[in-house]
Amino acid sequence: MGLSRSSVGKGAAATAKALREKDTDRIVALAGNPNVGKSTLFNALTGLKQHTGNWTGKTVSCASGRCKTGERDYLFVDLPGCYSLSARSAEEMVARDCLYFDDIDRAVIVCDASCLERNLHLALQVMEVKEETALCVNLMDEASRHGIAVDGQALEARLGIPVTTMTARKGKEALALTDALEGRIDGSFTLRYSDAIEAYIADVSSVIIGNGLSRRQARLVALRLLDSDDAFTERLMSHYGISQEIKSELTCIATDFLARHFPPAEERSSRELAGDALSARLSAAAKHMATSVTRKTKGKGDGRGLDRLLIGRLTAFPFMLLLLFLVLWLTVKGANVPSAWLSSLFAWLEGIVSRGLTAIGSPAWFTSLLCEGVLRVVGWVVSVMLPPMAIFFPLFTLLEDVGYLPRVAFNLDRCFKHCAACGKQALTMCMGMGCNAAGVVGCRIIDSPRERLIAILTNSFMPCNGRFPMLIAIISLFFAASGGASALLLAGIILLAVVMTLGVSRLLSQTVLKGVPSSFTLELPPYRTPQVGQILVRSLLDRTLFVLVRAVAVAAPTGLVIWLLANLSAGGQPLLSLLSGFLDPLGELMGLDGVILLGFLLGLPANEIVIPVILMCYTAGGGLTDYHSLTELKNILVANGWTAVTAVNMLLFTVFHWPCSTTILTIKKETGSLKQTLAAILIPTVIGISLCVLVNIVSLLW
Repeated sequence: MGLSRSSVGKGAAATAKALREKDTDRIVALAGNPNVGKSTLFNALTGLKQHTGNWTGKTVSCASGRCKTGERDYLFVDLPGCYSLSARSAEEMVARDCLYFDDIDRAVIVCDASCLERNLHLALQVMEVKEETALCVNLMDEASRHGIAVDGQALEARLGIPVTTMTARKGKEALALTDALEGRIDGSFTLRYSDAIEAYIADVSSVIIGNGLSRRQARLVALRLLDSDDAFTERLMSHYGISQEIKSELTCIATDFLARHFPPAEERSSRELAGDALSARLSAAAKHMATSVTRKTKGKGDGRGLDRLLIGRLTAFPFMLLLLFLVLWLTVKGANVPSAWLSSLFAWLEGIVSRGLTAIGSPAWFTSLLCEGVLRVVGWVVSVMLPPMAIFFPLFTLLEDVGYLPRVAFNLDRCFKHCAACGKQALTMCMGMGCNAAGVVGCRIIDSPRERLIAILTNSFMPCNGRFPMLIAIISLFFAASGGASALLLAGIILLAVVMTLGVSRLLSQTVLKGVPSSFTLELPPYRTPQVGQILVRSLLDRTLFVLVRAVAVAAPTGLVIWLLANLSAGGQPLLSLLSGFLDPLGELMGLDGVILLGFLLGLPANEIVIPVILMCYTAGGGLTDYHSLTELKNILVANGWTAVTAVNMLLFTVFHWPCSTTILTIKKETGSLKQTLAAILIPTVIGISLCVLVNIVSLLW
């Protein structure tokens, strides 16, 4: 089978209709529980290389991609993972709306073969909505390891829809799904409810089938009138073109039925009780069907013994700290040599460019601007930022792929519950360690608007990859020369950031963002053998290079601005000196100086350039100042008044200050509020200034 792939970009599910380029295109929605391999299947089919991971809540928006086989073009839409179409979260609402209202030709429910019963609950719901449905039983390899065998043919016979069994990580098996998409639907399977509910469905159907609706659509309207809110049922009936008069009649039928069969009880409404009854029937049918098509074989265990160590009450946190130290030690230890190599490479390149420009008669000011301004700042960002990222991101992705990060969220859930916040915030904190902007976007997985805002406002407390090099350099210069001691201190700083996140989350939840913490259901995924090749490609290309390219794009114009400030003067003084002098009073109060504060201000686009700007001001250079050894850098800093107190406050302010410009813009986009964006800027800044002032006062009194 010849198959070609091309990506068509990202967007909400509602754009599926706009993706159709010709009448023969078939739009296919991939639905399923979280962590069943939908995104992996999607990547195998389309080649879009969407980021996948072994934890829940990865897909928040929808990705779409094209797959061509023979004369048929398929447009796949990867829906957010959901457990039910009852839509109690933002992810479930997106998936529900696509399946109910969007112009899709077929739905594919992706199931986890190792826990088929739970997955079939959603599959039966989708089958009620879309007649054109296929089932993909994925992760057959994991099911086999756990001693579970699934009979795909028997399942297909029972459901009357095409069923494909596969391991999506094996690309050739994933491509077999396109054959199943052409399979026939016999339409013989209909889930039957109690006699009373079936009689009610018949009453509703008798009213609307003659008005252009099919029996399936009439049945769907009847069921949703029992368990959905008024806004959704109104939207559904309008979608089917039901007149206002008939809407009123149907509402009366449903209201009367609910009053007779599901009277409110124990603070639960009739619709909630009816919804429980429908869900119980779905669960019973899913259990019966899963039991009939699966059998036990000899497996290799399910990882519960390892969970006793990783999420045990006494061992969870010590193991988390040990693992954090190990990751940071590898990052610190491994980044030094390649960072020095890259620094030397850019110094050599700068010399080549400078001599070349001089040889062709370029003006001295232009040569200085290009070499000492733009090229030097780009060289600094690449040499300082790339090595730690190239080590940290693969290690981080490895923990994600194995399935450990959801267990971190599980361990921290109790801490966030005490703060009246959501345990999912732990996942967004992990994202923030790579990039705070990504962490802010990741807050979409938190259902409660109140808790989501708390997570957004505190995400910048976690030091992102742009701040790691600065922290490592200051720690190595003033506090620890060995890699182990540096990693230990860096781990302590991260723990301080976590404690501050919890503290501020609690303060916000008890003051301006009061509320009761929502329930947090987190599925702990099975441990999976990491795919080393995909980890390297995904972490280095999708994460490291993406962040690096963004930083370089910001650093180049910033280098131009820095050069201009260093070379333009007013009243006989360079603008850099004037600005740093203006900031000196606040800097001295914080145990820093105006030069350091100016470095942070000019580092708004990219934190990586803070130290170079500071060095430029100290040496009164006309361009970005580099250094060839840590000893040389320390000598420059000490000569300009740096002490141990200065270094401590530098570490504190590096962690607790305003977010970078990319994160600020992301916060504005996610919240849609200038007021909340300003709060996200002011909260960490006020905390950072306060901590620095406190440390400075204590040092003076000491």
